[in-house]
Order: sequence, then C-alpha cells, then structure tokens
Amino acid sequence: MLAAERRDLLLARLTAHGKVVAKDIAAEFGVAEDSIRRDLREMAAAGLCQRVYGGALPISPAVADYATRATVATSSKERVAAAAAALIRPGQTVLLDGGTTALAVTAALPRDLRATIVTHSPTVAAALVSHPSVDVFVLGGRLFKHSAVTCGAAAAEAAAAVTADVFLLGVTGVHHEAGLTTGDPDEAAMKRALAARAADTYVLASSEKIGAASPFLVLPCDAVTAVITDLPPSHPALKNVPVHPAGRRPDR
Repeated sequence: MLAAERRDLLLARLTAHGKVVAKDIAAEFGVAEDSIRRDLREMAAAGLCQRVYGGALPISPAVADYATRATVATSSKERVAAAAAALIRPGQTVLLDGGTTALAVTAALPRDLRATIVTHSPTVAAALVSHPSVDVFVLGGRLFKHSAVTCGAAAAEAAAAVTADVFLLGVTGVHHEAGLTTGDPDEAAMKRALAARAADTYVLASSEKIGAASPFLVLPCDAVTAVITDLPPSHPALKNVPVHPAGRRPDR
C-alpha cells in the first residue's frame, strides 16, 4: 500500500469513526506503527487531523477564521445559545466568552433580563449595547483577532477582580479523552482564568465541536458544570461528560 493510499484510508476512517488509534490501524494495514504515526504527522501538518496520544482525532471546523465560523452549524449554535441564556437568572453576574456561539447567546437573552455581563469580547459587548437592562463590563487587554477577544496579562489581571455566578465558556473541541480544547495557548490560559472566577462553568458546544480536538487544553471535561449541546449524551465523544441538553436532537 502506498503512503498516499494509507493517508486516504486514514482520513476516511477518521471521518467515519471519529478517531484513529495508530497501533490498531498498523495491525489492520499490516505496516509498522511508525509508518502510521508518520502519516498522521503529515496529515496534521496539512490541517487534516489533530494528533493526540496514540492516534488522531478530527480537527475542529471552529478553528477557521471568524467570518467562516459564523456560517458553520448556525442552527445548532442557536439551540445551544437558547439553552445557555435560559440558565441566567435575574441579578446574576455572568462571564460570557467570545466567539460566534457567545454572540448567539446575546441574541437569545430575554429583553427584560436584569443582569451583569462581563466579557473579554468587544463583539459581544457591542451586541449588548441595545439590551435595555443588562449592565456590561469589558475586560481590556491585547486583542486576539482570530476570536475577537482580549487575552494576555492585562486581561487576566482584570478577570481576577471579578466574581461571577456563571461562566459561559467557548471552546473549539469537546472530547472525553482530549478534553476541552482551543487553538491558541494564550486564549486557553485566558479561558482558564475566567473559569476560575465563576461558581459554575458551562461549555457552549455546538455540534461541530463535539468529537473534535485542537492543540491546547483549556480544561478537562470533568472540571466544568456541564457541556451544553444539542447532540445526545450517547455520542461517543461525550462518554462520562456532564451534558446539559439544548433542544436535543434524537439519537441517530
């Protein structure tokens, strides 16, 4: 079997099963495990998969640029956003992450909701300007343009002064083995800093993020209150993951 043929089969297996285990594939194909690992390295370098210990997982579509992400899984994001907005109680202080699903949360908030929202996303803050009864606080710092959020020391220091009831966390990948991941180390650190300031942390996980992985760990899945998703808890990537349903679609 040629290397190009192996990579095509690996990509097909990754698409069909949501993961590949190098040792198992090597035995099935009758080749050295090192050959499979080399194939996976080349696929990862080409942006076709995310390598993890022992194999690979699908790469998340949520690592694309902001404009592209706004067009991905829009119905799923709306369901997740509606469920997240319903968790917010009057008078609460809420930390709201950046990203396209967080932006959908702002649209799902009841017009009569009185609450305080703290965000490091200028886009999210701007979307809340027209909300009549939500107080908005913006955490300053260096702007990470990919997600339109502030990160770095100044933003983390500002976050340390906040005590919140709820943090609505955005990630690019959710997998019971790889954890909650994102594509930038500074953004991952900022998300951890925000999670540390909230009593409860809920993950905004639209369908394209489930079963995918990105290079940098934000938190293990068991470190959050629940993952808000419209995929069923029986999904293989959600094994032993706390799930809060969002207009859940039926098992397929």
